[in-house]
Amino acid sequence: MRASRETCCFTGHRPTKLPWRYDETDNRCLRLKQRIADAVETAYEEGYRHFLCGMAQGCDLYFCECVLALRTRQPDVTVEAAIPCPTQADAWPASQRERYRTLVEACDFETMVSQRYTPYCMQRRDRYMVDHASLLIAAFDGSAGGTRYTVEYAMRRGLAVVDLAIPEA
Repeated sequence: MRASRETCCFTGHRPTKLPWRYDETDNRCLRLKQRIADAVETAYEEGYRHFLCGMAQGCDLYFCECVLALRTRQPDVTVEAAIPCPTQADAWPASQRERYRTLVEACDFETMVSQRYTPYCMQRRDRYMVDHASLLIAAFDGSAGGTRYTVEYAMRRGLAVVDLAIPEA
């Protein structure tokens, strides 16, 4: 596995860890989405053309939407959905499942990291993304969990990390 100098991946919290939860009209959420869009634009300006997204609820889907918006202006951008297992979205609320399906269909590539759910498939997905990228954009509050694991793994692997703070107020 070789990381591409043109590839950027993303990690961030799910709605249950965000102060606004599922309320994407909250000003803090809108500010975070703008920070993600700005970070994606900066990555593009620095030469990144391929973007890997883990497709989890919350920040991952915000990231995917930002990259797809960039792709409408910059057709050399590609988006890869790195999916941990086929059942990733099965238990999500209906509106989130539909959003997920729409975004996966809009991606240029889809990589199924595990053929079935296992206790480690999410972590395996995170490692896949980091192992194939040279930049990680993270929406991270420092708390324990998958986002922290991914940030720490990326740092051990020597990736550049752009840390987008989660707006509190």
